[in-house]
Amino acid sequence: MSDIKYTVAETGPQIESFLHRILPLAGLELTFDITDGESAHHTFETPDLVVRFYGEDVDALVANRAELMLALEHLTMEILGVPGDQHSRLCFDANDHRLLRIEELRLSAVTIADKVLKTSVPYQFNPMNSRERRIIHLALRDFKELRSESLGQGQFRHVVVLPADAPSLPEPPTPPAVPYRRPGPGGAPGSVGGFRGGVDRRGGPVGGAGGGGDRGPRRSGPPRRDQH
Repeated sequence: MSDIKYTVAETGPQIESFLHRILPLAGLELTFDITDGESAHHTFETPDLVVRFYGEDVDALVANRAELMLALEHLTMEILGVPGDQHSRLCFDANDHRLLRIEELRLSAVTIADKVLKTSVPYQFNPMNSRERRIIHLALRDFKELRSESLGQGQFRHVVVLPADAPSLPEPPTPPAVPYRRPGPGGAPGSVGGFRGGVDRRGGPVGGAGGGGDRGPRRSGPPRRDQH
């Protein structure tokens, strides 16, 4: 993406306002910078904006494959109304997690490509978000004897790698929602409060759920299937 859609001057204050409200509610001791689009790896990501976190709770933010940070990033994009196909324009990062994750995904894609080339057996990655699926697709684009597709819906969407002349795999059925109980006072069991889907872990080395004007940093304190 060569055009800049989200800028520090226009989008930065909206992100800052939301994070100022949500971080204290989450009990997170964090500060953050909002800067224009520096890229962890130009081949795979060219974001318009980067939000980089620091502070006492930064390790919790990137624990478990940065599950909390990705959830915070996704929630911020929902608040901003960022379309799904533009999620790669905004990037949350801490402790250089993005760079490490891109390299992990790239190496996994190459390893799986070699495996599929040798066996001609399609391989299905674990479900992951659209940004990480895009990295897998890009990492495999030079393997002319292979192709990659995305299958599944929502949180179950995942990448499939298969020989270029192989037929596409059928769309998998969506796993049924399972009921869960809201915890009562003090963590005691509560009443059934809704439904959530389980994650269909399909076996793989990686998984996962997620300009103009003032171009300087903004610092703040705590409070087929598509190819993606």
